[in-house]
Amino acid sequence: MNRQVFLNDTTLRDGEQAPGVAFTAAEKLELAESLAAAGVPEIEIGTPVMGTDEIEAIRAAVARRLPVRLTAWCRMTSQDLDAAIETGVSAVNLSLPASDIQLAAKLGIDRGAALQVIEHMVGRAAARGLFVAVGCEDASRAERDHLTRVIQTAAGAGARRVRLADTVGVLDPFSTFELVARLATTSPIDLEFHAHNDLGLATANTLAAIRGGASHVSVTVGGLGERAGNAALEEVAAALTVLDGVDTGINLTALPDLAAQVARAARRSTAAIKPVVGSDVFTHESGIHVAGLLKDSRTYQGLDPAMVGRRRRIVIGKHSGATAIAHVLSENGREVDPDLAAAMVARVRRKAAETKSTVTAAQLVDLYDGLCSASAGRTLKTE
Repeated sequence: MNRQVFLNDTTLRDGEQAPGVAFTAAEKLELAESLAAAGVPEIEIGTPVMGTDEIEAIRAAVARRLPVRLTAWCRMTSQDLDAAIETGVSAVNLSLPASDIQLAAKLGIDRGAALQVIEHMVGRAAARGLFVAVGCEDASRAERDHLTRVIQTAAGAGARRVRLADTVGVLDPFSTFELVARLATTSPIDLEFHAHNDLGLATANTLAAIRGGASHVSVTVGGLGERAGNAALEEVAAALTVLDGVDTGINLTALPDLAAQVARAARRSTAAIKPVVGSDVFTHESGIHVAGLLKDSRTYQGLDPAMVGRRRRIVIGKHSGATAIAHVLSENGREVDPDLAAAMVARVRRKAAETKSTVTAAQLVDLYDGLCSASAGRTLKTE
């Protein structure tokens, strides 16, 4: 892929909409600084119309003059736009439902009226010198010709980008590609894709959208967001690098610490198996895997842990074999007697099954020393 892809982070807006998550003003500022330092080009910093506290928090971020575009999320109303202008941001995302379901249920208007609202509000925001993106909420369930008209109307009124949101997470990679590719062929402005993870497809759909022609994608750290969350910044950035050779400008080695920072602020733990940043994703126990890895790390690692600031870790457990056990023991000053290898594997498996956990290096040394002592004792008795 020879075109640039921009990963726009919305952890501080959509991420904070996760149930029970509430960032303090200080946390919001610290996270914005960390996101900028990691190379994120654009941050959706918040929703100004929420009130004075939100406006002040956004103002503080604007005052830092971070090397990143700060965008305020707004409903497509004068009230929301006025609140955004008050914060001093240089960009706004004006959002309006695109599907008939949401236009009727939320606003009580039809497609024609929606286009009139877009033309008026985008024109007003653009006249204030703002970078304007138009958010098509529920685009995945919208009539395709209407989306085309939305894009044309937004562009004509001065918008610079349109966001296609899979608001309820009902797309798959194939339908995502078809949707974006169809719209990209006629769009006069950039397209952005915003995925939700209700079916566990957010990252896959985001990659498909990029293949379809989207130049911007919306992500959150750790996939934090409402319901099942959003496409994860670290997953999309790593996948684009490994699979497509795309330089997103993101410092991949900064992602584990960034994920930990967001998890602390959100008061949510990171699953051990969370791709890229989880504690176990570069950890190996299986004997067959470890034997291969010790010869060539590529045998069972498609992503080099060093690329994302991590290290490979070998642990001992129920599925470990003699090679792995000998390797860990060697690192801890013990060279395994070949005659004791089978007995040592049996002891390790019993220990792991009893404790339902891995066997620590210290426990492994104790098991081996105990085995050696027992073996020596048997030898003395036979003599």
